[in-house]
Amino acid sequence: MGLLALAACSHQAQQPSLTPEQVRAKVARLLPPSASQRQAWAADIQAAFQAQALEPSTQNLCSVIAVIEQESNFQADPQVPGLGGIARAEIDRRAARLHVPGFLVDAALAIKSPTGKSYAQRIASVRSERELSDVFDDFIGIVPLGGQLFGTLNPVHTAGPMQVSVAFAERNARGYPYTMQGTVRREVFSRRGGVYFGTAHLLGYPVHYPEPLYRFADFNAGHYASRNAAFQAALNRLVKARLALDGDLIDYGSLSAGQTELAVRSLGKRLDMSDSAIRNALDKGEQLDFENTRVYQRVFELADQVAGKPLPRAILPGITLESPKITRHLTTAWFARRVDERRARCVARD
Repeated sequence: MGLLALAACSHQAQQPSLTPEQVRAKVARLLPPSASQRQAWAADIQAAFQAQALEPSTQNLCSVIAVIEQESNFQADPQVPGLGGIARAEIDRRAARLHVPGFLVDAALAIKSPTGKSYAQRIASVRSERELSDVFDDFIGIVPLGGQLFGTLNPVHTAGPMQVSVAFAERNARGYPYTMQGTVRREVFSRRGGVYFGTAHLLGYPVHYPEPLYRFADFNAGHYASRNAAFQAALNRLVKARLALDGDLIDYGSLSAGQTELAVRSLGKRLDMSDSAIRNALDKGEQLDFENTRVYQRVFELADQVAGKPLPRAILPGITLESPKITRHLTTAWFARRVDERRARCVARD
């Protein structure tokens, strides 16, 4: 079963045709030959699917397996070369952006931690994001004013074997099937938590995509980024401005209209819509229901007429990946294609 057929049902309760034991056996068979602890990975993947009532089809299972392989090569807590230096540089950048004086950061990190080492020394020696996050949680909890002054400086925002957003996990922790050992953040770093929340982020929302490739792009760029990028490409055929195909329909960080919203407003008379009605429609850009709005339907209707053919309703967003850990030019399209290649190889193992 492809993800197009799955789109309407992946977020709804399903009665799997396979028993949990059969699903675990299937996952173990689909895992790449290089994966170790196969039974443990199979158990966590099966549990995530069962808890979220997702269909354990080959395509679904292989989609999750492909993301894990791409992001961590089946290491629950992957090591990052040079992470200590990367982390300290990122802390300093964030502090400068928030106008926290450098001498204050240095003085706080020079404080001796419960291990006997200073926090600066511990950060310099970390090898994995989990170690770094543990140091930071310790630091924030113990250092005077640590939470108030440095609570936003933790450089770890994606974590675990699927590199899922900690913020996403915190928003979607309801229904988590395990007893938490501490915070949601700590659970994301575990194999079971990383798989659970990563699976939710990848498959736990409905789409009308023609192939899995676009879910992988959304996993990297945000839900519905591929659909919204196609909408922006359609807009580019109707307006003089050339919009970035980033999937962001409104500027959530500002009260003023962003470039995509301004482009749609310029078509207000042709759409027969007011600015407020346009804004209300674009506000649904992170929902499936955006496709039912007049803005979405009329823009594509007009763009199809200009093109003389139906335009694609999903394209890969044009986003360059930015992270302190990334040292070369990578894009969302690159990520999506790499994961899709892994998915195809997984399917072939069935």
